[in-house]
Amino acid sequence: MEKILGLIIRITLGFFLCACGTVMALNSRLGLSPWDVFHQGLMNVTGLTMGQASIIVGILIVAITSVLGLKVGLGTIANMIGIGCFIDIILYIKIIPVCTNTFTGIFMLIGSLFASAIGSYLYIGCEMGCGPRDGLMMALVKITGKPISIIRFCIEMGALIIGWTLGGFVGIGTLVTAFGIGYCVQIIYNVFKSDVKLLKHRNIKEGLKFMNECITN
Repeated sequence: MEKILGLIIRITLGFFLCACGTVMALNSRLGLSPWDVFHQGLMNVTGLTMGQASIIVGILIVAITSVLGLKVGLGTIANMIGIGCFIDIILYIKIIPVCTNTFTGIFMLIGSLFASAIGSYLYIGCEMGCGPRDGLMMALVKITGKPISIIRFCIEMGALIIGWTLGGFVGIGTLVTAFGIGYCVQIIYNVFKSDVKLLKHRNIKEGLKFMNECITN
């Protein structure tokens, strides 16, 4: 039971940090992250909230990664719902301040990159299934053999272009995030000496079996 509790805490903290990273980038006022440019573009077209748009996009990406052979686990489903809900909650209660000048905005933007990278590391390392966007990254890393930084950059740029065409806000912070997030993720994985290629994620059935074993043992 303690093992499951630790797993839940780690995954939830990872989701929360990823949501904080999203809101920090938004409140830096230097430009949305590429994925959030995409989400805001969907908001403009559909009237969804930022969190709801994140959930919808997550569902679509999971469908794509499933075709690519990546396992959909309990963590994947939790990610789709959890991060989107955390984003809307953080925006609603306004626990992250909005920057009023470029200097503080730069610090907020850099903080958002590392918050997202650490959050990603925490929940991916649980091996309960990747989040939709990280799952796409991992699938392409395994298929192409290219470094995380390059794959993440290509994915971010794709999301950015689509979001921009839908009317999402693009600023200097958007470009910083597009170029920087992949390297931040790689730095965090190097610091913790973790290799995504060695992770063995459990699908939903395997995840339920694992949790049952933890409870009974």
